[in-house]
Amino acid sequence: MVKKLLIWDFDGVVADTEKLWLKNRQLLMKEALGVDWDWETVNHHLRGTGDKTKRDVLDKLGIKTDDAFWDKSIEMDMHTMDTQGFELTPDIEDIFKLPIKQCIATGGVKDKTAHKIEIAGIANYFPENKIFTVDMVKHGKPEPDLFILAATSMGEKPQDAVVVEDSIAGLTAAIKAGCLPVAFLAGDLEGDTKHLQKVKDLGVKNIFHNMKDVKNFLLTLF
Repeated sequence: MVKKLLIWDFDGVVADTEKLWLKNRQLLMKEALGVDWDWETVNHHLRGTGDKTKRDVLDKLGIKTDDAFWDKSIEMDMHTMDTQGFELTPDIEDIFKLPIKQCIATGGVKDKTAHKIEIAGIANYFPENKIFTVDMVKHGKPEPDLFILAATSMGEKPQDAVVVEDSIAGLTAAIKAGCLPVAFLAGDLEGDTKHLQKVKDLGVKNIFHNMKDVKNFLLTLF
């Protein structure tokens, strides 16, 4: 079946930024809450979700946070971007240039996402009307709200959309929305066999580790 829309997650897909935000949450949890999670635990509970969902996850685990904690998290992320910066995933811009309808649907909030788009230098591909953020929906990933909003706002049905995601939460949201999920596992996820197995357990068949292979696959769909 021919697809009509390509939906990108940002963190961990468009750029290898997910680990930056997770490291900031890991550090702040230790400093502010005395919760000393290792990297695997942080990944397991918090990867691929917006801060609103992260807050709910921590609350259910008995780890209480307040607005000041999450405001500080965003401050840390902005500082990280301004001081360290980041680069686009190799070869992804070749896909942006294809004559395919594309948009971004991210677990990040609007202001932070706008800053990411600016630093990445991709505003020419993704103007404001092609960017959908977690604060635009009631429920973030792993619920399907964001991808349903992105597809309908772009004038397409979710079942006609392809979603490129790296996280279990994001892939779950794509499946729930009725989109075709594509797993992109690069960076710190490339050798993560536990994560790979979780992706396979979701029933995701299309799993890639570089954007050249993603591009070749997409060309069979559009």
